[in-house]
Amino acid sequence: MKIGFFISILNVLVSQIASKRPQNVLFIVVDDLRPALGCYGEKSAHTPNIDALAEHSIVFRNAYAQQALCAPSRNSFLTSRRPDTLHLYDFNNYWRDFTGNFTTLPEYFKEHGYYTSSFGKVFHPGISSNWSDDQPYSWSAEPFHPPSQKYMNAAVCRGLDGKLHRNIVCPVEVEFQPGGTLPDVETLTAAVDFLHDVRNSSKNPFFLAVGFHKPHVPLKFPKQYINLHPLESVELPKARSYPSLLPTVAWNPWTDVRKREDVAALNVSFPFGPMPDSFARKIKQSYFAAVSYVDDLIGHLLNAVRENGYFDNTIIVLIGDHGWSMAEHGEWAKFSNFEIALRVPLLLYVPGQTDFKTSHLYKYTHVLTELVDIFPTLVELTNLSQSLPLCPENSKKIKLCTEGISLLPVIQNMQKKTNNATLNMDWKKAAFSQYPRPGIFPTMHPNSDKPHLRDIKVMGYSLRTWQYRYTEWVLFDNHNFIPRWANMIGAELYNHKLDPHENINMVNNKEMINIVQLLRAQLHAGWRYSLPKHLVKNIYN
Repeated sequence: MKIGFFISILNVLVSQIASKRPQNVLFIVVDDLRPALGCYGEKSAHTPNIDALAEHSIVFRNAYAQQALCAPSRNSFLTSRRPDTLHLYDFNNYWRDFTGNFTTLPEYFKEHGYYTSSFGKVFHPGISSNWSDDQPYSWSAEPFHPPSQKYMNAAVCRGLDGKLHRNIVCPVEVEFQPGGTLPDVETLTAAVDFLHDVRNSSKNPFFLAVGFHKPHVPLKFPKQYINLHPLESVELPKARSYPSLLPTVAWNPWTDVRKREDVAALNVSFPFGPMPDSFARKIKQSYFAAVSYVDDLIGHLLNAVRENGYFDNTIIVLIGDHGWSMAEHGEWAKFSNFEIALRVPLLLYVPGQTDFKTSHLYKYTHVLTELVDIFPTLVELTNLSQSLPLCPENSKKIKLCTEGISLLPVIQNMQKKTNNATLNMDWKKAAFSQYPRPGIFPTMHPNSDKPHLRDIKVMGYSLRTWQYRYTEWVLFDNHNFIPRWANMIGAELYNHKLDPHENINMVNNKEMINIVQLLRAQLHAGWRYSLPKHLVKNIYN
């Protein structure tokens, strides 16, 4: 009996040690990826590899970026601070110099004994990451950028005239590209080499971040992927023109898309002219082909994880940094506060925790989730800390805190009940996003889609609850980073039960007056007061 008792105690201790053993992390970021995936119910998608990962993961159906632009979004989720805290809404400043010496997600893991490595586009390159991907703070080795990325905007797209152009639609023969390759292929190769090399090295545990650039424009991909998406099967949204009740300040005039030679040749009137349907289908076809291409690369990456024996000891997160419009409301690209620009895929695989059995093919949760939630979630899942401190309203001098919350309670609740019981748990009541504008009417100069901080005169603040999206466009003090709530330029209200595609702005509907007042108060109060009840209580105390 005594031997059996001690064996039982030993087993418990071994189990506890194993549960606290650091796990590796694979963080996959896909540029401009909306939930155009089979596991999100997208019928046009061909994404078997991401869908296979989803079978072992929790799929967050309602995950949102904090701003639909690459650099601000990445700065936000990599520091777990929101754009108004970072004071970064463009590409032109580095938060450590401009705002505060905030700890990043990879930096935190590096400080706790992880070997952190970056391949491809993780931080946005350039000024916004100090021309170094935040070195020497975030990474244990020099980040890898694919050499062929320098040809991103080169004239390499074969047109109908047989000449090379800077087009948006750009299926290519890889062997004839500069260097005989493509940037995302180079990123994959380098990341796979890392996984092979790390087995017999001191680089364990590791935090591996891999950033794929497609389906960011130009839509350049190996031409065989176009065959997965026949043009005759491409469907456009029914509502694909400027919404009559939309305030002009909300409009994204898709300036970057207009600059591509094949789009410029269409002579679409600025700013509200519609893209011709025939060409719109080609862009959408190319977007889905580019997603299938990246899915294939992710499949090779996940195979390398398995082949090297890491799948059972590696947490995997896959996200898009923001969405991408394809003719919805007549818009293209990101640069807005619409659902289609802000909603992103978020898959979370945790060995032994998310691969529980369920009656559903994929384990979905509809809880409202934000990309700022990733940092605190990974910290708790790897047992590096019980929790990160919640940032106070003035956190400029606080190096480490979070403006998100850990998703661990969601995982635990789903393990218990599995069938979307998370809808009934105590959770945040809204997701918050924003987008800046230089004025109330779309312009090329200054660029309405990508205004410099000095040009920002209006800020659009958007609140997404279970049922509604409410957005206010207000004057913005770009010196003190303060919204002038009393000076509202325009507003939007969409009822997702009746209008999931956000085509009917109901803000001036007399029957919605009370709803507007409630949502306005919630938006003005800010994200802290939409947190779970016990956290809001702590704020009041």
